[in-house]
Amino acid sequence: MSRTPLSVLDLVPVASGASGADALRNAIDLARAAESFGYHRYWVAEHHLNPGVAGTSPAVVLALLGSATSRIRLGSGAVLMGHRTALSTIEEFGLLDAAFPGRIDLGLGRSGGRPGASSPVAIPVELVDGRTPEGLLVPPKFDPSGLLGSPRFRLQKELLQLPGATAADYGEQIDTILAFVDGTYRDAAGTPARVVPGEGAELELWVLGSSGGESAEAAGKRGLRFATNYHVNPSGVLEAALSYRTAFAPSDTLDAPHVAVSADVVVAETEEEARELATGYGLWVRSIRTAEGAIPFPTPDEAREWEWTAEDRALVQDRLDTQFVGTAAQVADRLEILQRAVDADELVITTITHDHADRVRSYELIAEEWARRGR
Repeated sequence: MSRTPLSVLDLVPVASGASGADALRNAIDLARAAESFGYHRYWVAEHHLNPGVAGTSPAVVLALLGSATSRIRLGSGAVLMGHRTALSTIEEFGLLDAAFPGRIDLGLGRSGGRPGASSPVAIPVELVDGRTPEGLLVPPKFDPSGLLGSPRFRLQKELLQLPGATAADYGEQIDTILAFVDGTYRDAAGTPARVVPGEGAELELWVLGSSGGESAEAAGKRGLRFATNYHVNPSGVLEAALSYRTAFAPSDTLDAPHVAVSADVVVAETEEEARELATGYGLWVRSIRTAEGAIPFPTPDEAREWEWTAEDRALVQDRLDTQFVGTAAQVADRLEILQRAVDADELVITTITHDHADRVRSYELIAEEWARRGR
């Protein structure tokens, strides 16, 4: 592959007319294919109360994928710590490491709990018509207040947390996980706790964040790897990377900052075919941003039946404009622009199409083009 590794983020999507079991079988098949195509990592994300996404428990999905593969690194992108404890998380991933030693990434996300503190930083580049000097589109910020204040998000928090529980401090959770792995954990009274499996695990720890602020700073101050998501929050990707680098302090893990950035990608033999495969994406994003929860991914014909309003279009336009759709060469060009703009050490791509075979082929085509450019 290219000098910049290419990895997969699988949301374990459910296609319209399919089931959660179908989605899991597809994830196993795609992980095997990604390994054969030469991808560096295969990450799965945690989502809840989304009819069109089956990845509710990263650890369970990763156990299935680990049993079906032999070399590719496997990880969470991310585990949501807002409704978890550090102990439950390291116990799960310690078990995964014991089963698949040296292959497990533990990606931690703050989402799912109380709002994080924001420390915005000024982007040190001038945008011209919304683009960086490299040509990366940085759209206006999306306002998530309606989404976060929706009944579904309130219900999700209610169902995921025990009555009266509050989310623990995110930075403290990261420190506790590090201490469990190192075998140095002590509570305030000095009482030790040992986690087996977990202590001494060969986990690669990542922090994930979509903007500048708590997550980026937590990763930087602790000298950990950081991943940010152009595919979810394209307006915040430069700020997130800069916030992380500004806060970075060398650690036993890293001498210098290490950034991965994600992109939403659909590749086919022709641009026309790729755009046809991506037809359902706008309607799928709309379902997320209206707080319905992600719908099963529609067929192109189902998507074309939707009667779009101006409000609907405005709700999803930034995501449509920043999805990389086209031939392998066209998409690789845009990935290179993203890599340069963020100065990313790794790229992570996520692809959703209604037909599983089209999704596998999309990953195959871009992997071939990326490897060709890397030689």
